Amino acid sequence: MRIVRRSWSIAFRVVSIAAVVALAVAVVLVMRQADAAAPPPRFGDSLQVDSAPTTPGLAASAVGAAPTDRIDPAWAARVSADSGIPVRALLAYASADVTIDAEQPDCGLGWNTIAAIGSIESVHGSIHGSQLGVDGYSVPAIRGPALDGDGFAAIRDTEDGTWDGDTLWDRAVGPMQFIPSTWVKWGADGNGDGIADPNQIDDAALGTARYLCASGNVTGVQNWRAAVFSYNHLDSYVDDVASRANRYAAAG
Repeated sequence: MRIVRRSWSIAFRVVSIAAVVALAVAVVLVMRQADAAAPPPRFGDSLQVDSAPTTPGLAASAVGAAPTDRIDPAWAARVSADSGIPVRALLAYASADVTIDAEQPDCGLGWNTIAAIGSIESVHGSIHGSQLGVDGYSVPAIRGPALDGDGFAAIRDTEDGTWDGDTLWDRAVGPMQFIPSTWVKWGADGNGDGIADPNQIDDAALGTARYLCASGNVTGVQNWRAAVFSYNHLDSYVDDVASRANRYAAAG
């Protein structure tokens, strides 16, 4: 009888342990799904804007300073170290956040969402061995495959190769991978040099911010997902952006 009781005791313990393990796995899966589904927290308000004597908004650029000079370098260095985002790219994303806040305060877009897209599209301007320079340009320039209908949509050249170097077919361009015809609508001058260039990361980051904010307020789950989905029509892409953006927000 002792053997039988011990067998039942062992069996009960095994079943109990299995139930606990199954519950733990279920909790982890739910947390992961929730993390992917939720919009990243908006950490734009935690940006430390340089407290040098400038008027609110973008007045610093009017006196010759670059828009990225508005961002506290100590904040940029810390977040870069914690997130792995190169400082130069981070300055572009943060500057775009500050600018879009001034232009469209009801949008609610955070720098971390812009950064997540930059990570996926070009590894922050460094994909395929490119190097992001202090001027915000990647060398060699980042070009997507020709949109010639072979595995991609067929889009004939729309800008005589001005941005993508291809006079036959269009290609996605720069660190945020804008198609030239899309850049015509959303192009932005993020570095204040008077030129809207999709190959320059300050310009491209601000263009991305304006593109996303065209969807309206993005602080809610569904609106945020809809905005990112408009950038790339794949739910898996939206989930990937959410995951990265949440990691960046934790660093910010």
